[in-house]
Amino acid sequence: MTLTAEQEAIREVVREFAVEEIQPIAAACDREERFPEDVWDGLAELDLTGLTVPEEYGGFDADALTYAVVNEEVAYGTLAVATALSVHCLATSCIAEFGDEEQRERWLPEMVSGRPVGAFCLSEPGAGSNPAEMTTTAEREGDEYLIDGDKQWITNGERAGVYIVFAKTAPDEITQFVVPADADGLTVGPREDKLGLRASDTTSVSFDGVRIPASYRLTPEGRGLSSALSILTGGRIGIAAQSVGLAQDALDRSIAYAQEREQFGEPIAEIQAVQHKLADMHATVEAGRQLTREAARKRDAGTADVARAASVAKYVASEGAMDVTNEAIQIHGGYGYTTDFGVERLYRDAKITTIYEGTTQIQKTVIARELLD
Repeated sequence: MTLTAEQEAIREVVREFAVEEIQPIAAACDREERFPEDVWDGLAELDLTGLTVPEEYGGFDADALTYAVVNEEVAYGTLAVATALSVHCLATSCIAEFGDEEQRERWLPEMVSGRPVGAFCLSEPGAGSNPAEMTTTAEREGDEYLIDGDKQWITNGERAGVYIVFAKTAPDEITQFVVPADADGLTVGPREDKLGLRASDTTSVSFDGVRIPASYRLTPEGRGLSSALSILTGGRIGIAAQSVGLAQDALDRSIAYAQEREQFGEPIAEIQAVQHKLADMHATVEAGRQLTREAARKRDAGTADVARAASVAKYVASEGAMDVTNEAIQIHGGYGYTTDFGVERLYRDAKITTIYEGTTQIQKTVIARELLD
């Protein structure tokens, strides 16, 4: 799908930022498990921390296709930063789409500036793929709600100043709230020790008698789950785009290595088996990119099959990222198994794209249900 001149210009700016500001520090941040706050400030200067916020609150007000393009290019820098940005955008999207005017004016202008950082608290230790099984509760007490429960796998858990929290207001009713990080009774757990995405802070968040004003409720009681699923459709397009960006990075590194590395007296790029690997990798990346952009186009157009398109894009692009990064290691040979060329980090990072915001198996279920409906 062809981008507009404006979207292409945005893509070029973000790619330049990814190459010059993110890639040079990505390996160190992964090794040190350190999020690059200066990079985050750079994203804010580019207005990307307000990517999904309407212009009247100072935001970029990007459409779904532009959102996908930005996610792809930031992930070309490193997935850890792209994930942090996409989750922040999930939080701002919830407030922009479901909040009232007072809530939007209270939170969005500050979040556009990058501070406070947003987090999205849906998953729980016993409720991941099926959020209806969550046990976190929000009990109405006069003009307040009392929130109790535990959330798990929260990106930006340490860094967040605002948490979008989903809790049950009745046994079969899930409702959405805004909870500031300084609320009494809110506790952030230690960082998870992860296979990949190590520069991104992933934690648990506990709510022990957290009291918030009733005005911090975002959706009518019982409307939280449907709103979450709506937001996650866009989120899945973002993850698909990130998968493409990561895979493109792996492909570009492999092309450069194949042209430089010599065996049997010639660059390995002259070996047909290597050429075929590169061709397969390119086809996989391009298929994921086109499916992602088509899903974004459908979201912008409001077509009825956007949920299926988003799931197809995430399924194909994330599994494709695993395939491409695996082949990148093969092309690099023994060096690919070391940290010298970075492809092992891309391989480790790629795995999470098949898990978060709906596993590959969940995407297949969504696709099948849509087909059979």
